[in-house]
Amino acid sequence: MQVPGAHTPPPSRIGQAAANRRPPARTSRRRATRPSGVGWWQTPKDARPRRPGNALPAPAGSTPPGPVGSEDSTQVLSAVAGGTEPGRDESRSAPARRRAAAAGPVEALRRRLGRPGGSQHRRPLTPGQLTARRRRRIKYAVLGSIGTVLLGPVLAFALGYLFFAIPSPDDAVNNQVALVSYGDGSQLTRLVPEQGNRIKVPIEEIPVPVRNAVLAAEDRSFYSNPGFDLTGILRAAWSQLQGGIGGGSTITQQYVKKTLVGDDATLWRKYKEMILAVKLSQQQTKDEILNGYLNAIYFGRGAYGIQSASQAYYGKTVDQLSPSEGALLAGLIQSPSRWDPAINPDKAVQRWEFVMDGMVSQNWLTPAERAEARFPQTSPRKLASGGVPGDSRGHIVHAVKEELEALGISDQELGQEGLRISTTIDPEEQQRAVDAAQEALEGQPENLRTAIVAIDPATGGIRAYYGGANGVGLDYARVRKQPGSTFKPFVVLAGLQQDPPIGLGETFDGKAVPGLRNSEGADCARCDIKQAMTISNNVVFNTLARKIGPQKVADAARSAGITSPLDDANEGIALGNKEVSPLELASAYATIAAGGLWHQPHFVSKVVTADDRVLYEAPESDGERRFPERVARNVTETMLNVAGNDGFSLPGRRQVAAKTGTVQSRFEGENNDAWMSGFTPSIATTVWIGTDMNSPIRTANGTPISGKTLPGEVWESFMSDAVRDEPPQSFPAFRPIGDPPSDLAPNETPTSSTSTPTPSAAPSSGELPPAPESVPPGSDPAAVPLGTPAPGTPETDPRSAQVTPTPGPQPTVEPTRTPRQDCTIFACG
Repeated sequence: MQVPGAHTPPPSRIGQAAANRRPPARTSRRRATRPSGVGWWQTPKDARPRRPGNALPAPAGSTPPGPVGSEDSTQVLSAVAGGTEPGRDESRSAPARRRAAAAGPVEALRRRLGRPGGSQHRRPLTPGQLTARRRRRIKYAVLGSIGTVLLGPVLAFALGYLFFAIPSPDDAVNNQVALVSYGDGSQLTRLVPEQGNRIKVPIEEIPVPVRNAVLAAEDRSFYSNPGFDLTGILRAAWSQLQGGIGGGSTITQQYVKKTLVGDDATLWRKYKEMILAVKLSQQQTKDEILNGYLNAIYFGRGAYGIQSASQAYYGKTVDQLSPSEGALLAGLIQSPSRWDPAINPDKAVQRWEFVMDGMVSQNWLTPAERAEARFPQTSPRKLASGGVPGDSRGHIVHAVKEELEALGISDQELGQEGLRISTTIDPEEQQRAVDAAQEALEGQPENLRTAIVAIDPATGGIRAYYGGANGVGLDYARVRKQPGSTFKPFVVLAGLQQDPPIGLGETFDGKAVPGLRNSEGADCARCDIKQAMTISNNVVFNTLARKIGPQKVADAARSAGITSPLDDANEGIALGNKEVSPLELASAYATIAAGGLWHQPHFVSKVVTADDRVLYEAPESDGERRFPERVARNVTETMLNVAGNDGFSLPGRRQVAAKTGTVQSRFEGENNDAWMSGFTPSIATTVWIGTDMNSPIRTANGTPISGKTLPGEVWESFMSDAVRDEPPQSFPAFRPIGDPPSDLAPNETPTSSTSTPTPSAAPSSGELPPAPESVPPGSDPAAVPLGTPAPGTPETDPRSAQVTPTPGPQPTVEPTRTPRQDCTIFACG
């Protein structure tokens, strides 16, 4: 309606065009199917659910919906759940109904709401659009990855630079007490490094050639690099990811690592080391960093810093060092305890030459000066106590420190990390070993020395270790001596692994021959290998070693655990003419006791730092199979009668495999070394007695010492106490390889009531027989084993010495002979 007099504006062109515009010929499906005024996001009014009481009037002619639960409502709900609408099931084809049913209730509900398949305003993408979208996603992912790679380290570096503070080197090198404990957790000793082992000096007092020697050894680009080696860091990180250890540090990094952040071989430590190295390089000059490094680094012999090292190795101050002397000290930095000239002179010379040549290559030393230089002489190495006990425990501590070094735990960590070191030593068994050794040598000549090593065959853990009464003196448990007849079991081990094997029942002529004799009572006309082992017949084992081959005997000994060279072996190896240590022999016997499974002999079970970081924990291992269990059991069988034959036994009817050994002196009727070594299923123990000078060993009353005298007494005393509280254990059942051994005693003559058993009837020494009523003659002959054969042993044809056992029992009308006493269980005589 117009107001009279009002001016009416003319229609604009846009308005006119809109007025004249004709409606489109086609309307969209959405407009055709939706009432006017209803948006695409809205449900049509006629499709909206209605609540009871608010229902709109139904169109004329339609049937009003019934109440909830009525038949019509049930039909609607069923249609929704099934993906159909009421009254339209017949209008759909069977495939359409199946697709609707497969779509599930959700899709059916969306259809009921007028939105099948999601938003209808979107059209399906064309293949080209899909490809373009996929390319965009790949591009964004690549850009995101690149951003993470580039920005992640930058962010990590920034955070580390912000939060990591540089500690004081004076505080960082403060020594901490290391605690060494027994296997039960009780304290063995406390290691307290000596005070005053670090003397700081200004860099002006350190000669330039000495500084250059350190740079030649550790970081030749020190004055030009930024303080860290990115290539070395990446190499260390890659090595860490592969389970290895890192390496390749600059002097700045070493300074940070060894004095500020520790030497923990982890990626976190490497990251922190790099941050602090950069931060240190920005806050200090190169000379200041080098000076701090030289005053804090460990040089061995308890010396921290170049000044203390100069005094420890040369007995003079650092300003008096020559380039050659400085090169030796520089070479020690990487591994002080390994390259000390007093410990490993050959390696020390190689390292010194490396440093000297490096100085020449950097023009810090002229070729003429290099040619005139000589390897310097150092002062004798002094063992600083530092808490190391002066008694027999000192040998355990030194052995533990050596083992830690082999595990990669340095003396510096030992002195600065407050380590808690748990050992395998049993305190009670250790005390038994000490008591047995001291009681045996009490009142004996002063020149006698002894060693005892006891090992757990199941783990390789050393349970008792006695290397002598002087804990800072020579450790006799590691001194190599000729083992005498204790080496004979390795001859049997080699023979059993031949093809065909040489069984325990194979017989040989055991009578003395020119150039080789047996000890008194050890001769036998014909005896098998087990009988020869019982009486320690030298001729039989010399012949057997020659038949097998001396090198194979040496290889068998190494497989059992002997680590000595055993070079240029001849048949005399059967009688122990190659030197081994008590520790090696105990380890090798433990391998036989474990059924051919070798375990690394070790002292250290766990190492933890003061902040509870576990640096090392001995892994649980099933051992390394060195030879078959049946072979080991056959070797054990040959040794079961030795202890009883020599008059030794253990409590509780226990089986024990053992062997004595005696090494003859160059003086007629004298001996230089005496051994006793043996095992039960649970412990293997070796005892040695000798002197420092390889001189004749005699008791206080002048009697020559052999394996069956003092060493046997020490062994029996220790072993009896060690197994007394344990239940008796037996070795596995004996199954002979090749010919079985005879059940006769050595030199016992078969009678009409005695028969040689067949393999199926061979008695098992793994079983405990009943106590015998009598001891047959010849079951306890005196035998003093020889250790070193005389030259000129004649060749003997082994085939002529073989005797085929008579198969099957022979009929007899006489009663069965009383079983021969088993001296491995009862004390014979």
